[in-house]
Amino acid sequence: MEIIEYSMIELIDPTGILSGNRFEFRIYVKFDEEDEVYNEKGTGIRVIYAVNEGVGKVASYHLFDRATDEVLDFDLEDEEVAELAVFCREQLEEE
Repeated sequence: MEIIEYSMIELIDPTGILSGNRFEFRIYVKFDEEDEVYNEKGTGIRVIYAVNEGVGKVASYHLFDRATDEVLDFDLEDEEVAELAVFCREQLEEE
């Protein structure tokens, strides 16, 4: 999995129910052609990254077809989710 592009926005909780901060990352990735998730038009991952008391984690994610925004029914491997968490943390540190 190679990250080729991303965008990020902070999500605002108008109710104040959620503690900490939430960020939505739309991460565009390239998978190997042999991978079952491979799509020549591109694949995206929508990640909700939560930061609470200085600790961040991937709260949720889903994969989508970049051309159509259609949600794909695939799960990432634990190492890939960990890679996303590191990526999100690093991007927030640069902000």
